[in-house]
Amino acid sequence: MSYLSAFDDVNLLDTAGLKTMLDSSTSRISVFKQALHDLKEKLDQRFLLALEDKDDIRNIIHGRALAMDELLRCAWSQFTWTAGERSLIAVGGYGRGELAPKSDIDLLLLFQSEADINDNSDSIQAFLTFLWDINLEVGHSVRTLEACVTEATNDVTVVTNLMESRLIAGSELLREQMMEATSASNIWPSKDFYKAKLNEQYNRHLKYNDIEYNLEPNLKASPGGLRDIQMIGWVAKRHFGDSDLVDLVNRQFLTESEYRTLIEGQSFIWKIRYALHMLTNREEDRILFDLQKRLADLFGYQDQKGKLGIERLMQSYYRRVFHLRQLSDTLLQLFDEAILQAGSGDQITDLNKRFQIRNGYIEAKNESVFTTTPSALMEIFVLLAQTKEVIGIRAETIRLISQARRLIDGHFRQDIRNIMYFVELLRSRNGVSTNLRRMSRYGILGRYLPEFGAIVGQMQYDLFHIYTVDAHSLQVVKNLRKFRHRGNTELFPLATEVIKKLPKVELAYISALYHDIGKGRGGDHSQLGAVDAKRFCKRHRFAEWDTNLVAWLVENHLSMSTTAQRKDISDPDVILEFARHVGDLTRLNYLYVLTVADIYATNPNLWNSWRASLMKQLYLETQRTIRRGLKNPVGKDERIQHTKERALEILAAGGFTRDEVDAIWDNPGDDYFLRESPENIAWHTKAIGSNGLGVPLVLIQEIDENSYAGATQIFIYAPDRAHLFADIATVMESLGLSIHDARIMTSSGSQFSLDTFIVLDEEGKGIGNDPEKIRTIQHRLLFAISNPNEIKTVRRRTPRQLKHFKIPTQVIISNDLDHDRTIVELISVDRPGLLARIGEIFRELDIRLQNARISTLGERVEDIFFVLDKNNQPITDSQLCEQLKEQLERKLTEEQ
Repeated sequence: MSYLSAFDDVNLLDTAGLKTMLDSSTSRISVFKQALHDLKEKLDQRFLLALEDKDDIRNIIHGRALAMDELLRCAWSQFTWTAGERSLIAVGGYGRGELAPKSDIDLLLLFQSEADINDNSDSIQAFLTFLWDINLEVGHSVRTLEACVTEATNDVTVVTNLMESRLIAGSELLREQMMEATSASNIWPSKDFYKAKLNEQYNRHLKYNDIEYNLEPNLKASPGGLRDIQMIGWVAKRHFGDSDLVDLVNRQFLTESEYRTLIEGQSFIWKIRYALHMLTNREEDRILFDLQKRLADLFGYQDQKGKLGIERLMQSYYRRVFHLRQLSDTLLQLFDEAILQAGSGDQITDLNKRFQIRNGYIEAKNESVFTTTPSALMEIFVLLAQTKEVIGIRAETIRLISQARRLIDGHFRQDIRNIMYFVELLRSRNGVSTNLRRMSRYGILGRYLPEFGAIVGQMQYDLFHIYTVDAHSLQVVKNLRKFRHRGNTELFPLATEVIKKLPKVELAYISALYHDIGKGRGGDHSQLGAVDAKRFCKRHRFAEWDTNLVAWLVENHLSMSTTAQRKDISDPDVILEFARHVGDLTRLNYLYVLTVADIYATNPNLWNSWRASLMKQLYLETQRTIRRGLKNPVGKDERIQHTKERALEILAAGGFTRDEVDAIWDNPGDDYFLRESPENIAWHTKAIGSNGLGVPLVLIQEIDENSYAGATQIFIYAPDRAHLFADIATVMESLGLSIHDARIMTSSGSQFSLDTFIVLDEEGKGIGNDPEKIRTIQHRLLFAISNPNEIKTVRRRTPRQLKHFKIPTQVIISNDLDHDRTIVELISVDRPGLLARIGEIFRELDIRLQNARISTLGERVEDIFFVLDKNNQPITDSQLCEQLKEQLERKLTEEQ
């Protein structure tokens, strides 16, 4: 028999049937478990139907809470309670009547006195144990009335939970006494409560970088999520006594349209949350990467027009929370005026005929400002940038902007006044990034630049980009602005110097806005963006030189990072090729700051001292080549001589004689002096001299661009032998180190290998100053050098996010005749131990690694290996090439 009656959005549980079964059953636990199972099945079925016929998720969420009331009431009655006042109370989200499938069921067992608790202690324990036995996720507290007041006085989260209480069983009078004792008239008056909750929200938002658009958003806690909506309800309830958000319409804090946006957004998030709980069978509020495909399929989002169904689902989500965040900010500002500023006089400063400042916020002087003068929609952001004392836009004016943004059409975009306002904003000394973000948040930027509007909320389905395209682009602008301030010199020493050399910094901002704007359309986004950027510049009356520069930057915004990470930038020929591509120093300066800002905005974790050193080296070498003249480039011999002379200066200062240095340098080949810096060569030379020629050595130090967290370099001096790289890679894998760059060089004569590896730990950081860990790494590597047969392969677990991606391995093999080597280009999905596995395949085929460029882009690796055959010659055997390609592609794809 089922305990569920027909679904009527209220009576989901057949209480009479449940009681009948309890009377005839010998196991209360099995009866309640069956009731919960039937309830879940019924609600899940109803939810799936709701996806198809657009039924209201609210009935399902509230219905589960009401059904749970009935079930708990029935369970409560199964136990014996002594005389005295007592109440079983739903609190928190459950108290609000909102219950997703795996949400905690928050309960307060309220008693009049400690004596009542003691008298009922056995029943309390038995009741709670019973709830756990039937597999309910219960959060509970057992308190007296006095204890409730004490706890609530000390903790604003406690009073927040109690505010949303609802009686399930027992004394309603006792609950009402608790509500009165913890009301705003006794503790936490609405001003203090509002300040505390505002601070709580501020800190919560900081955990998510104060951005709605995160790769795996938490739909409950992220900005614009359910907690923000709950925050509105809490403040309204504490100050006004309102129990429903619709009351804010009656109080004119919300318009009817805004209320619909709020409720529809909440319902949408509730649907996603219900699905997450149902799919994972746990309280999961993160839209995890490996769940996004399942969600997209469940909600019917299909691939179309260059966008994956996953991307379409997440764009819907991001756009919802975008509007919810805007509404939340507007309401909280109105609450601020109603609660904190109530009774205080207004301070008004006149700005012009259309705008004034009221209590630090800019506002329109009348409701018709934007309809009579549409250009005021652009003017207000320029005024914000030019007026330092303004905190932001007053809530009522934000509402007017939202109502008037429909006026932004083709005619508006061609109006010279609006064009000049936008250019003036880009050229402002202050507030450029802040006000572009405001324009985006209030829906103005996406209408003024429709191509930007198309990327609002557009995610990129990979692990490389942690923000949506629009949020990322605005973050690039923000980073460029950071470079102008001295406080960022430590993190970006070169960028803060180079940006001062830009003749028109606004051209960099435009390039940042447009560099990814072509994404989601199919085709090369850089080329598509360049077309849009050129069109923008022409519409905004930029000179031809400026227009061509911006278009070139957008089209080539990836060229510098690609060259630095995938090519051998110690090779003068590579530098000359890149210098010819760039053409002049002005382009180089613009490209450098744009590239650094782009990398840092893509994922701050990507910017470390290793990547900074690559970019710096490429910039300085290219600058030197351009200054010298593209027809008179620096030759290899000259570069080697310069490196040796600088290293000798460092060593001489440390007490080394020329004869001592020459004895050590008798063996390294020219490649060593091309690929290593003078500082590193001096470091190696000192250590080899102290340790003894021909004695294996492992050196470890941090890459120190400017003493911020980065990568670690490990230098290995050891007798050269076949497959040394494979053995080293295996050991580093077992130590939890990932190799991001490898320079493999063999000295002449003594046949010693001089290898430098750039490594990061499992958290993507350098090893740091950890003497014990450094000694362990040195010991393990030295042991592997001397005892290759003792090396054991250790496989680390693949991280959760990486398991979701399947990228068929692609291999391209070609010969570099200029350098007498073979190039193996490999694209595959990243995973622990990948490089060690590649080394094993090289070992099996007797292929020797000379150099490697390791480039990891989120879930994807794009590695380049420079290899030789067993005779240290380029691989000319076509059969061996085909065998190498086949084994790499097959084995690395199979092992995903």
